Amino acid sequence: MDVIRKIGHNEIVQITTPVLITSHDGKSRMCGVFRALKNYMEADRYPIPRIPHALDELAKAKYITKIDCMKCFHQNGVKRNSMKLLRIICHMGIYEYTRMPFGIKNAPSHFQRMMDTIFQEEI
Repeated sequence: MDVIRKIGHNEIVQITTPVLITSHDGKSRMCGVFRALKNYMEADRYPIPRIPHALDELAKAKYITKIDCMKCFHQNGVKRNSMKLLRIICHMGIYEYTRMPFGIKNAPSHFQRMMDTIFQEEI
């Protein structure tokens, strides 16, 4: 799964610089700083489950399973016309995300909608 792809310098529209984020376990991941993009995005108000409600529903469950969604945002593709807004620049060139990057305003809502759709019969 290609998360980013290299583009030519003549295709520059919008770029940002990447940052490395270190998690609690010491692993690092690259993120673009997309703060400026937030001002132009319409908020996706899809509800994310509240923990007390989720726990109440879990108590009624007949079966319980754990699913590890590794790099969950990267499971979602980005529309071709949005890729130009998700560009990063580094010493190796200019790249654009082809999959949903971390740090995008609506990524959590989009991911929750995807999970609800996939598991709608089980929830």
